[in-house]
Amino acid sequence: MTAGTATTGPPLEAAPGHGWFVYGVVEAGTRLPEGLAGVEGSPVRLAEHGEVAALVGEIDLERTTGRRADLVAYSEVLNTLAATMPVAPVRFGTVLLDEESLVEDLLSPQAELLSGLLADLTGRCQVNLRASFHEPVVLAEVVAEDPEVRRLHELTRDLPEEAAYAERVRLGELVARALEGKREIEAAALLDSVLPFVASYSLREGGGPDHVLDVALLVDDDRLAALEDHLEQLAEALHERVRLRMVGPIAAYDFVGGEPWG
Repeated sequence: MTAGTATTGPPLEAAPGHGWFVYGVVEAGTRLPEGLAGVEGSPVRLAEHGEVAALVGEIDLERTTGRRADLVAYSEVLNTLAATMPVAPVRFGTVLLDEESLVEDLLSPQAELLSGLLADLTGRCQVNLRASFHEPVVLAEVVAEDPEVRRLHELTRDLPEEAAYAERVRLGELVARALEGKREIEAAALLDSVLPFVASYSLREGGGPDHVLDVALLVDDDRLAALEDHLEQLAEALHERVRLRMVGPIAAYDFVGGEPWG
């Protein structure tokens, strides 16, 4: 290991043919929960450098890491720790050969950035908010509000599937356009409603005709209960036409920047 890149704490020595699966980064000196294990039950350990430390577990270098069980183990490690400390997740599937690689390639080049990121995440958590249309209700709104949609709907509803092809295509285009307009209005209103409760947010990709909003919210721990109460009230008010689902609190996967953190 080159000068100026030494780690603190006991050295990490993997078995021959093994390397280190990386979960995330925490503050140096962190005490891990007893028995914390990750992918394939491998104990989670720390590779410390200065003020930061990588969370790692030993793994066979010839083994792929794309299995669903691996993703579950990775998430459980990070979410468990995020409940009590700031954690910066590293992209799922990151594997490095040895302790020197952990320091030279991961920790040392971004030590200052990581220290600042962990400071920003202290006392905060992520929750994901997903909103979707209750399709029968919203489609009925579209039919009632647009005379042309209503005419085409009435024209085609009792015809065989192969009949009135042009009219069906036109109907689909008009409905999609109307849903997009409603989606933009609902998403903006929902986002405006929750922003007073959050420190930051990150929009996530969504799809399907019922999609309204998928957003990651970074929330101060002391504001989480207020956000949950607000979302419960929103869900009750909107339940006939919009369904809300909150997932979390979880580690701040969406608030750690680009490669290799996001």
